[in-house]
Amino acid sequence: MPKSFLDRILQTKLEELAVFTMPDRVCEQQEHYSLKKALRNANHELGLIAEVKQASPSKGIFAPRIIPARVAKAYARAGADAISVLTDRTYFHGSTEHLREVRGSVQLPILRKDFIIDERQIEEADRCGADAILLIAAALDPLKLHEFYLAAQDRGLESLVEVHCVEELERILRMFTPEIIGINNRNLKTFETSLSVTETVAKVVPNEVVLVSESGVHKAQDVCFLRDQGATAALVGEALICSGSPEQKICDLFGEVVKSNASFT
Repeated sequence: MPKSFLDRILQTKLEELAVFTMPDRVCEQQEHYSLKKALRNANHELGLIAEVKQASPSKGIFAPRIIPARVAKAYARAGADAISVLTDRTYFHGSTEHLREVRGSVQLPILRKDFIIDERQIEEADRCGADAILLIAAALDPLKLHEFYLAAQDRGLESLVEVHCVEELERILRMFTPEIIGINNRNLKTFETSLSVTETVAKVVPNEVVLVSESGVHKAQDVCFLRDQGATAALVGEALICSGSPEQKICDLFGEVVKSNASFT
């Protein structure tokens, strides 16, 4: 993704926020499920955040129509430890409605995946049933990212802090140490995806951190490679949505479920 394209996405977010209306809460204050605990106590040797994702700006539309609740239930049956829901409408064909539908269908931690640049989006995520949010280092300076991290924490939400390179990670670590760090294997300038990004950046991630590798997982060997690099979990979307059978694809990638999760609350 060229940097100019990221700038365009962030500009769109600013325009959306100019007419933003805070939604009603999906239900009375729900008990949050812990993403960190779920991934630490994963169903497979490598944890899985399975993503509800209809499209991407680089690959186009993966499925002309998806039913988020049905997809999430399939992920849960196959042993996913958490569900990621794209809520960006313009570039990823997602929505907060998708998030609400998933919340009503599974009892797993739900990550709201979007471009968070305003604290109102954190409150919105909480009201729509998310348990965690994505904070992107390429979109926020370290001070603002830390402010949002604490704002999420105040609402009982966890944060997956996403980096794309060692330099971004080092800037964050000089400010604070997130409990969950995501390494995005997609180059923001070229669109190319390589698991070697995780291999490189993982060397700098503190041992106590839950490490999630994002993008580029297509075969079982990829899962084994990430596990060997010290990843706690992988976030997988495109490979599952495009497979025709998400349940079978999870089995092909991760194997059969080897144990049951404990409580995530």
